[in-house]
Amino acid sequence: MHYYEVAPRQIIRSDSETFTYSSKTPLLIGQIVMIEMGKKQIVGIVLRTTSKPKYPTKPVLSIIESNPIPDELLELSLWLSKYYLTPLALVLRLIIPVGIQKKRRNTTYIQKPIVNRERTNIVFNKEQLNVLDTLSKIDSGTLLLQGVTGSGKTELYIKIAKESISIGKSVIILVPEIALTSQLISDFSNHFDNLLVTHSKMKESERQTIWHQALISTSPRIVIGPRSALFSPLRNIGTIIVDEAHEPGYKQEQAPKYSALRATTMLGRFHKAKVIFGSATPNITDRYLAEKSNLPVLTLNSVARPGSIPPKISLIDMTNHSNLLTGHRFLSKVLVNQILSTLQEHKQTLIFHNRRGSANTTLCSDCGWIAECQTCFLPLTLHGDKHQLLCHICGYSESVPTLCPSCGGVDIIHKGLGTKLIETELKKLFPQANIARFDADNTNEEAVNNRYDDLYNGTIDIAIGTQIIAKGLDLPHLRTVGVIQADTGLSLPDFNTNERTYQLLAQVIGRVGRNDKETRVIVQTYRPTHPSIVFGLTQNYQEFYKNTLKERRKGLFPPFTFLLQLTCVYKSEASAISNAKKLIKELQLKANPNVQLFGPTPAFYERQHGTFRWQIVLKSPKREYLIDVLKYLPSKYWQFELDPTSLL
Repeated sequence: MHYYEVAPRQIIRSDSETFTYSSKTPLLIGQIVMIEMGKKQIVGIVLRTTSKPKYPTKPVLSIIESNPIPDELLELSLWLSKYYLTPLALVLRLIIPVGIQKKRRNTTYIQKPIVNRERTNIVFNKEQLNVLDTLSKIDSGTLLLQGVTGSGKTELYIKIAKESISIGKSVIILVPEIALTSQLISDFSNHFDNLLVTHSKMKESERQTIWHQALISTSPRIVIGPRSALFSPLRNIGTIIVDEAHEPGYKQEQAPKYSALRATTMLGRFHKAKVIFGSATPNITDRYLAEKSNLPVLTLNSVARPGSIPPKISLIDMTNHSNLLTGHRFLSKVLVNQILSTLQEHKQTLIFHNRRGSANTTLCSDCGWIAECQTCFLPLTLHGDKHQLLCHICGYSESVPTLCPSCGGVDIIHKGLGTKLIETELKKLFPQANIARFDADNTNEEAVNNRYDDLYNGTIDIAIGTQIIAKGLDLPHLRTVGVIQADTGLSLPDFNTNERTYQLLAQVIGRVGRNDKETRVIVQTYRPTHPSIVFGLTQNYQEFYKNTLKERRKGLFPPFTFLLQLTCVYKSEASAISNAKKLIKELQLKANPNVQLFGPTPAFYERQHGTFRWQIVLKSPKREYLIDVLKYLPSKYWQFELDPTSLL
């Protein structure tokens, strides 16, 4: 009889992550098995062998997957559980696909090109060749590839992937959004026939098929997808590329709350692979840590395509009402005229605005009543196409009132601006244009990854969207970029607001100026002198980096400190406040003296799903001091996040 420690895929007891089972036949470490827990049958993974215990054991019921999970992926799971103080069962959900125990027909996944393009030979410029030469001398480790938008990072990724495949090693390429998989698939499918693409919009059976192909593959593969693609069970990884590495999408907001960048670094270490963080606008913290750790920072400062013409950029001060189109409060004359000119040339326009919905506040101008969510007590957003007011936190909706429920007045107005209102107004101005909106309200069929062909071929005349269209896309018919309100979000109470605004602005401007065609960028703003706007317009990363580091050092925010966010969730406001005050008093007495405590304060979204949320923020020069604090955290009603990228 053989004995093994098996880790179940679901939490059984808070104090035990593995359980001992017996098997008449030998099992392999990493095999996925079915075990019995009480009267339930659940999925588990064999972690290690063990000696016969003094107590009776249950047998392993069956082997679900005879091919074991790679050792490196198991190591990563254990590291994630320890580093983020997360139950191992939650981490195992990342590497064991849902429904793996279901019997399915054996199928093979084949990735077809999304946009048919001729296979092309890439000609590299001097900067790119220098980067490739440096990379050829690095066998493993993490490095930062900082290249301006249009500098040819994707072409380098293809070359690097070819070199890895040629020596029999697989490649993982991460993208921050599902929307960006389509473009990378299109680029890579012109050079490779061994692509595997995985993301959450696929059917459960499709994802399992792709996962199984990665597991059993005896030849090197290329896996493309968002952060979940990192957990593809490839056996011999030579390179991991994180594209648009600055994006917040690489931090998972649900448990386990991990950073895909940190996880990528560790997986690369376990595989002795190269890890490349690619970005035109690297996170301030990542750039600072790379410099302090003497990690290679490779730069590309010029556009890759010879003869490329930089875009003409116009800054429109929206506080000067003479710049506005007559009868409009958010469209300037310059922008509307430029869109008209672009349409007449049968070319494409991209309109960026970092907010969804048609209005952020519905109010009565007579008494000041504001339409609020009955659950979250936050302003409802008008969705004009459905004639509904919607809460973007909990999903509560109600009809748009014709009379004020407070005073009975009829003067109900809608203040604010969103992508749907922009879409409505542009359709009035340009009724013949093919206009498409891309934001979080899209159905799956309307999403960027499913309409990439229309975007690439220029079928869509005007694309309106939020962050989804601000990054990564390379559209050959695009001639005009308009930014409706560049300063949106600058008033949010968060330490990374300025950085995020700069990144989005620099990224969206980088959608043009990539070829020998004349292009135009029109940026509308109410804060034309703000550093994020000024440096974003010129894509001056170095000056923005130095300016932001000064601010972070002064406010003691990352990279100059570690953060821990503690949040309590109670049914009543009084309970949330009293328990938050009680905990902070205890921490003031027991926490390491080097830990700074802030709060308690209401969370940015104080009410969610009928509960009140209050938070305490802790700063410390050492991460272990923050981890030590967690032993004082009550087991009920409290949540924590180590290394939060946002405090909202």
